[in-house]
Amino acid sequence: MSKVLFLSDGSSIHTKRWINSLSEKGVKIHLFSLKPVETSEYPKENFSFTCFNLQKRFGGLSKLGYLKVLPELKKVIREFKPDIMHAHFASSYGLLGALSAFHPFVLSVWGSDVFDFPKKSFLHKSLLGYNLKKADKILSTSHVMAEETKIYTEKEIEVTPFGINTDQFKPEKADRAALTPFSENDIVVGTIKLLEDKYGINYLIEAFSIVLHRHPELPLKLLIVGDGSERKNLENLADGLGIAEKVYFAGMADYSKVPYFNRMLDVYAALSNYESFGVAVIEAQSCGKPVVVSDAGGLPEVVEDGVTGFVVERKNAEAAAEKLEKLVLDAALRERMGNAGRERVLKLYDWNENVAQMMKIYSKINKQ
Repeated sequence: MSKVLFLSDGSSIHTKRWINSLSEKGVKIHLFSLKPVETSEYPKENFSFTCFNLQKRFGGLSKLGYLKVLPELKKVIREFKPDIMHAHFASSYGLLGALSAFHPFVLSVWGSDVFDFPKKSFLHKSLLGYNLKKADKILSTSHVMAEETKIYTEKEIEVTPFGINTDQFKPEKADRAALTPFSENDIVVGTIKLLEDKYGINYLIEAFSIVLHRHPELPLKLLIVGDGSERKNLENLADGLGIAEKVYFAGMADYSKVPYFNRMLDVYAALSNYESFGVAVIEAQSCGKPVVVSDAGGLPEVVEDGVTGFVVERKNAEAAAEKLEKLVLDAALRERMGNAGRERVLKLYDWNENVAQMMKIYSKINKQ
């Protein structure tokens, strides 16, 4: 049985999915997290953890905080005796991994660690380069993120998509009345994202408003699932545009409810200003929904423009409205694109295949 030391945020759904799935494959895992861990969401066997709450202990996730927990990490390495150390997020956990001097060291980049962190200063850029240099294997969930990472390293970067459970996210009839005020006759456009500025929900509300005012005869509704610091601003925007009664803010949803919300939609939209990959879009497509996405980051990778949905210029509500209008007016097009999206997800983003790929990576590293 392989033993893998995970350096990752224990509160992240991505960390939970990787650890639970790898554990099912017989991998013994110890999680080293800088944030608290909810043990009920992790395996009951072949799993252990060490966690901290650096925000409280050290007044923020500063590099000083990382240095203070480094002795604890080295203690875990001595006691757990891992075959592989796998750090998720190149700027924080990557630094811990690099400073531990343990090998083999796998490093997964996640997004802002390569898109934003190195642009803060020359020191930040140098620090990222140092972490990447120490890694024996570098992984990225998207091609666009891999290309960005290549700016800071000459090493080969393997793309490991973060797919989904296609049995959980599948086309099925949804009871809209169970979770929303919408009826079966409504045409529902929606998104499932954190309500933060980088996800461009304001452009979706503006685009929806344009379509709604062009077609007041249609029973159009907008579903926004999620919460965040921008919620009040977004509610005010909908009110200011005179469409508040057409927009439903469902709040934060448990992950188990996400497939149900996706099935309630006729069209899924993700008009992000920034996006490293696009898991939420894959989830919607797997449920058989056509999508409209911005050209930000990894989103164009997960959508075949004109086949499974449409890719539009980011921060352009008019462009988004044009494509949303095309879909809300054409039920046959929605069905055709939704079916194509489901087929594409099954081919490229099946979670079981992604886990198998990671197992092969671990096996190859162990043999080197």
